[in-house]
Amino acid sequence: MKHNFRKIEGKWQQRWEEAGIFKAVDGSPKPKFYGLVEFPYPSGAGMHVGHIKAYSSIEVIARKRRMQGYNVLNPIGFDAFGLPTENYAIKTGIHPRKITDQNIAKFTNQLKRVGFSFDWDRVIDTTDEDYYKWSQWIFLKMFEKGLAFRDTALVNYCPNCKVVLSNEDCQGGHCDMCHGEVVQRSKDVWYLRITAYSDRLREGLEHLE
Repeated sequence: MKHNFRKIEGKWQQRWEEAGIFKAVDGSPKPKFYGLVEFPYPSGAGMHVGHIKAYSSIEVIARKRRMQGYNVLNPIGFDAFGLPTENYAIKTGIHPRKITDQNIAKFTNQLKRVGFSFDWDRVIDTTDEDYYKWSQWIFLKMFEKGLAFRDTALVNYCPNCKVVLSNEDCQGGHCDMCHGEVVQRSKDVWYLRITAYSDRLREGLEHLE
């Protein structure tokens, strides 16, 4: 017997969404389980096999915990700050906000079609002002306490893109975006004095559920 799996999957995915079975319940008496994946960068290219691979293991565990009676919090978000969106906006003249919203909509559709059991009522967008204002607040508090400081360091600089790159973004000495040669430059950068509060962080773990 031949099955139309696209039709079957769509039917059950719609049932799941209508029933709200992936939503975490605030104040539930059930035992808690929190699963967290690394939020994807919503590029215009959409999802790739790496996303599926990375999210599948926690997906299996989250579904198992639901069947075991846990109140599962399995959130999703989009970390959209970065060079690709900026370059695309410069190239096309389209505002980065519009590009980001389009890419998030594309990723959301793809993630739902795959069937991942994320709680779509708790989506985070790191480029949303209501989110990143708290990142700025935390940084200011650390600065006020002397835990954020500037110092000079050698950085990976791409003369074509005119940006500083992480080691992962320029392996082999070439920019991942334009493939141009990366040079080392001395630059003032921000640091966080993690060692100043590492003991408190470690001790705090003893009081977490």
